[in-house]
Amino acid sequence: MKLIVSAGGSFGHINPALAIIRKFQEQESNLEVLYIGTHNRMEKDMIPKEHIPYESIEVYGFTKDMKRNFKNIFCLAKAKKKCRQIIKEFHPDVVIGVGGYVTYPVLKAAHQEHIKTFLHEQNSIPGKSNKVLAKFTDLIGVSFKHSIPYFKTKGQIIYTGHPCGAAALKEPCIDKTSLGFSKDKKFVIIVAGSLGSGSLNLKMKEFLRGIQNESYEVLYITGANHYEEFVKETLPKNVIVKPYVEHLAGLMKQADLVISRAGAASLYELIALQIPSIIIPSPNVANNHQYYNAIEMQENGVIFMMTEAEFTTSRLKEEVQDLLTNQIRREKMKKKMRDIPVMDSSSLIYQSIKDMIS
Repeated sequence: MKLIVSAGGSFGHINPALAIIRKFQEQESNLEVLYIGTHNRMEKDMIPKEHIPYESIEVYGFTKDMKRNFKNIFCLAKAKKKCRQIIKEFHPDVVIGVGGYVTYPVLKAAHQEHIKTFLHEQNSIPGKSNKVLAKFTDLIGVSFKHSIPYFKTKGQIIYTGHPCGAAALKEPCIDKTSLGFSKDKKFVIIVAGSLGSGSLNLKMKEFLRGIQNESYEVLYITGANHYEEFVKETLPKNVIVKPYVEHLAGLMKQADLVISRAGAASLYELIALQIPSIIIPSPNVANNHQYYNAIEMQENGVIFMMTEAEFTTSRLKEEVQDLLTNQIRREKMKKKMRDIPVMDSSSLIYQSIKDMIS
């Protein structure tokens, strides 16, 4: 079997793509995979490390910068032409898109070459590329049921859940002491997102400076774009800063509390691992989709949400302290998480694609 997969821009797209690929690798002994991503974003480094053949295309997201958008029109045309050539040479059985603007020329080229296509939407509100791609995609999988009405498609839509939930359970546990943390102290992980957030990092600096007398320890993951500014900071001894952590789900298994953005992958991992969390949605994403991701989870009682507008150092300290020590609140949150079944999304996606192409 031959598979082309495309996803890019952030861990939120790349990690579910990898989870799907791994399921196909488990099930197909003669599998050949080719990954198509951008020439300048994190997938260009991540995917080759996974020993997956990689092809890059030059394409950018559309913004308010008209000069850049004009350039991107030509880049898209060139990228689509390259993708059609790759598809003709590789002869895939199916082409899978898992989010990010890079998927547009890949799936559009596959459609023009009469190759079956599958699209997965992780967030509650679909991105622009996915809504456009839906019009000529054969099968769409969604992580949130209320995403379905947003799509106008000629193909079928199925509720798959998110591939990263079940994948997190399979990750080997990472000992927190290997990163320099104490064995017996409460452990908090704060994740600013795979690329980081300037606004969140600014507020978190004040919070981190003020917890020097707390009994818990904190790992602060800045994101790749903001690490350098943090290493210059004088932070308490109970705080360790990293730009990113590979196989983070394995480390989260030792966390007592996680503070995170509201990317769908993060939310489903936390639910699968049953870790109490404080979720701070990013307001700087398309369609404010992180807020709506979090709203659904908060209504189910599995997270505590705090918007950036509500964020203050004193309030965050209060919530952290309460969630670390209030056993009744912790157990109530965990019980709600146990009530949400962890779908084996990758297996469902695998079988649905097999049925589609058979």
